Amino acid sequence: MDIRKIKKLIELIQKTGVAEIEIREGEESVRITRETNKPPAVVMATPPPFMASAAMPTENKSEHSSHSEAAIEKHTVKAPMVGTVYLSPTPGAKPFVEIGQTVKTGDVICLIEAMKMFNQIEADKTGTITSRLVDNGTPVEFNQPLFVIE
Repeated sequence: MDIRKIKKLIELIQKTGVAEIEIREGEESVRITRETNKPPAVVMATPPPFMASAAMPTENKSEHSSHSEAAIEKHTVKAPMVGTVYLSPTPGAKPFVEIGQTVKTGDVICLIEAMKMFNQIEADKTGTITSRLVDNGTPVEFNQPLFVIE
């Protein structure tokens, strides 16, 4: 899909106030979503060859939560786009974050590859990573939970 078309779609969204638009041309598609408190987001993706299912958590301390832990606020970081998730900057490298690690708002926690572009996914809350809900190299859907931060 031509980048000029995408830019024109973004301008159209900004002028009209439409909340979301999705265009498909063959196997390519582009979805542009507008949120009132955030700038417009452009999400480009090629449909995966199979339907991705939600990954099962590899570690989840919330299954054994007590009443004191219930008082702690849990926050889920979700995928802002469709793509393939990578937990480390290069194959074989140390992961960006590990279970039990403290992160600050803006820390990179993983990458999502979409349309051969690597997008850094940042923590949107300060806290401790208590659960990783995806595996390295797996496809993710828009708004799919990635990590839990407490």
